[in-house]
Amino acid sequence: MWYAIISEDIENSLALRKQARPDHLQRLFDLKEQGRLLVAGPNPAIDNIEPGEAGFTGSLIIAEFEDLQAAQKWADLDPYSDAGVYKKVTVKPFKKVLP
Repeated sequence: MWYAIISEDIENSLALRKQARPDHLQRLFDLKEQGRLLVAGPNPAIDNIEPGEAGFTGSLIIAEFEDLQAAQKWADLDPYSDAGVYKKVTVKPFKKVLP
């Protein structure tokens, strides 16, 4: 089943994001290679795809896991969490309808 991992950043998280980004991306590439990643990306802090120093306010990952517990465990091990980027992470089932 698909699960949405919705993360909210702490304020001024950009420096922490930059530091942990390679490890964070590697986990996403692993999911992609396994055919389990639907979509992943950050939420820019301003209305611009490249927010520069404004940074980001959070992230969304939609990926396939065996169950909610597996999705939560995967989310808990995110390098961004370890680096202190996120202040809150919510994991919930997601039903893909379109496309």
